Amino acid sequence: MPKEAAPPGSRWAPWLARLSLVLVACAIAVVGVEAGLRSFGMLAVGLAAAVVSLEAIYLFLSRRGVVRWVSFAVFVAAPVAVIVVYALHSLLWVALAAAAGWLLAAFTGRQALAGDIGDWRMPEYPVRRPAQRPFFIMNPKSGGGKVVKFDLKRQAEELGAKVFLLEGPGPVDVAAVARAAVADGADLLGVAGGDGTQALVAGIAAEHHLPFVVITAGTRNHFALDLGLDREDPAACLSALRDAVELRVDLGLIGDRTFVNNASFGAYAEIVEDPAYRDDKLGTTLQLLPDLLQGHRGTRLTAVADGMEISGPQALLIGNNPYGTGDIAGLGRRIRLDRGELGVVAVTVANAREAAGLINGKRAAGLRALTARDVFVNADREQVPVGIDGEAVYLPVPVRCAIRHRALRVWVPRDRPGIPAPKPELNWSRLWQLAAGGRGSRDAGASGAGHPRPQVLR
Repeated sequence: MPKEAAPPGSRWAPWLARLSLVLVACAIAVVGVEAGLRSFGMLAVGLAAAVVSLEAIYLFLSRRGVVRWVSFAVFVAAPVAVIVVYALHSLLWVALAAAAGWLLAAFTGRQALAGDIGDWRMPEYPVRRPAQRPFFIMNPKSGGGKVVKFDLKRQAEELGAKVFLLEGPGPVDVAAVARAAVADGADLLGVAGGDGTQALVAGIAAEHHLPFVVITAGTRNHFALDLGLDREDPAACLSALRDAVELRVDLGLIGDRTFVNNASFGAYAEIVEDPAYRDDKLGTTLQLLPDLLQGHRGTRLTAVADGMEISGPQALLIGNNPYGTGDIAGLGRRIRLDRGELGVVAVTVANAREAAGLINGKRAAGLRALTARDVFVNADREQVPVGIDGEAVYLPVPVRCAIRHRALRVWVPRDRPGIPAPKPELNWSRLWQLAAGGRGSRDAGASGAGHPRPQVLR
């Protein structure tokens, strides 16, 4: 295979790096020149306000009653007080100018490092023969009724698909429905529903080596987001029956159950399994967090990831591939779903300082992030609550999580929104290297940054 050319913008990287460093210098200079000795006061006031705000938000999350709401008031008042103090001393414009300089420096710095993001696009494989007997499972209640709103059943049937609606009246065994469809000759399975339903049917599709189609009819559609599908128009996903390409993605495995996004233990799982959570997510979370953060409630966890022990995390997230840098809750994006590894994030927060450290993302003191192929989770009780793609279940310990590498063949429309380029990590030492004219080894490896479309393998 011929060596790929460097990204088109790479020749500007040294100049963008220099501009970023100049902007940092200007941001510092404007404070020093205009504020003079008063700059030390500015810094002290700003740092004090930051400390007070972080302590206040921690108390808001970890306490109840009067303390909680007083803390919230302090959290809101602290930055307002800083603005008033700066304005009274005619320093507000200096602070705003310095902040603008740092923001522009960060923007230009990331642009300079765009060539460092490497090969981030999943390969596409051609679909040589359309499905003859596609079968879809659709949940009319999912996503506030998107199946009905977008007339998905009729459109799927017009494309030759058989559709099963999860209408009840009681619970429906989705896995049994999918298995029956395969036994009846279905050569493609698809789901219009939430990520939990997607995961159940995806596992059966992988088991029988059948293609799988995702329709974005759920509430959040995290799996669809990471596949680059259109979340605003679920009907557009049906184009995969006419003109598709194939992605070969990993599946997470927890016990004998598959997951497409993540399995979560600890604080999040404890909250999700509460019966009140579905009707009042915010209220239930605020009610349970104090006990979870102070250790009065919840399961004591331990985990072993590829032989590495993780002791006593308050929250443990195990993702089907790692989430993007800086994401600590599994709410961001995964750039690739075919790396063959679990993303493991463990959070332990005992005080405001550790809570503040979480702002630093995956470098925080109270946070541990790694990748593994196998994770064993144990607890101080026989069963542990687990949130599997947002659905609460109880599983006996120890719980084993694993990865099934490229086990699922997902058909996606050739014409779809796709995945935006990931933001490179802001690395100041790397910027210095670029500004000095050093290319480094990363430029040669940044093969994916400049391609308008993923590679199609034949």
